[in-house]
Amino acid sequence: MNQETLALHSGYHQEGLGTMAVPLYQTTAYDFKTAERAANLFALKELGPIYTRLNNPTTEILETRIAAVEKGGAAAIATSSGQAAIFNAVANLAEAGDNIIVAEKIYGGATTLLTHTMKRFGITAKLFDSDSADDLEALIDANTKAIFFESLSNPNICIADVEKIAAIANKHNVITICDNTVATPILFNPLTKGIDVVVHSASKYITGQGLAIGGLIIEREGLNDKLIGNARYPQFNEPDESYHGLVYADLPLPLFTLRVRLSLIRDIGAAQVPFNSWLFIQGLETLAIRIKKHSDNALKVAQYLASHPKVHNVNYPGLEGDLYYKRAQEGFKDGMASGLLSFDVGDFETAEHILNATEIFAVVVNIGDSKSIITHPASTTHMQVPPEDLEKTGVTEGLVRLSVGLEDADDLIEDLAKALG
Repeated sequence: MNQETLALHSGYHQEGLGTMAVPLYQTTAYDFKTAERAANLFALKELGPIYTRLNNPTTEILETRIAAVEKGGAAAIATSSGQAAIFNAVANLAEAGDNIIVAEKIYGGATTLLTHTMKRFGITAKLFDSDSADDLEALIDANTKAIFFESLSNPNICIADVEKIAAIANKHNVITICDNTVATPILFNPLTKGIDVVVHSASKYITGQGLAIGGLIIEREGLNDKLIGNARYPQFNEPDESYHGLVYADLPLPLFTLRVRLSLIRDIGAAQVPFNSWLFIQGLETLAIRIKKHSDNALKVAQYLASHPKVHNVNYPGLEGDLYYKRAQEGFKDGMASGLLSFDVGDFETAEHILNATEIFAVVVNIGDSKSIITHPASTTHMQVPPEDLEKTGVTEGLVRLSVGLEDADDLIEDLAKALG
């Protein structure tokens, strides 16, 4: 089945009363009926709901559905936020003494998490250029456990050389993690390009209306073959003392997300709540329609901005002449490039004036909302990143980021025209 159909039907077949809408199982715990069944569930002899921190029927439908929509997915797990998804994906692979390799051009919160917070856990980070990946292979050593990047970066709107990253990682048997939040599974599917794990902030385009916080981790089909017997990842191949000597490699299940569930979510508890899972299911059902409108509107806005004398440059891969235009045309569905774009007006004062002058664009640090949003990354989402690092990644004092919504494109252009003066 195609993505549009899977987004509406995967994981749910009108069980029980035959409700067309997916039911919301708003519960903490479950009646096991017998002591024997309770013991079997905890021993993984049977599969089923145990406790909503670990699994929930509504959340399981979301997980099944996103694994199907993100082409090539074998299994998924929902988390309490996109940041929790990134943390759990990395913590599932690395421990004190290990290192990870992180793209220079990513969301500022992810940069802080992976290069600073994780350092306090003894996991260090090295930075690489995901645009070309020319420097990637030289950074890999015996303690490298993951390579992290964004398929469509925020706020630079760069498209990574995904296939080259995957090829280098596979040569050295290292797991790759791609944040596909901005592109969404409708426009791009990293798992079909050799990437091992995809993460999403479901709080963005998947929910579509800024209604809920949540994250998703999806592992590719066949990832077990890369984990089993891989000396880089003993946690999948040696007995887990916290689970009575369980060896994950012995289980006939997708191992990456299973270990996140049984080890990390179980212990750290950054679980998704059922109501938010239910909201994300509603969002997935219309994602394909919405992302086309977001992309169409963003292209029109980008074209307008590119012609404005006060705008120094526009970053949007759907725009002819953009550095990543060819990659978007060749790799993204119908050449669409999502609803995120950025443009540089030269200095902070001009950028600040534009933010304060818009009426339709709201000054909000979110993306993927049905309503249009304007942000100054250097003073908000990336303010914790050192100035010298910001300059390297193109996040200048004059950079303005737009999350173009579903309003009429002409109204959005008029709003920006007034603000630009």
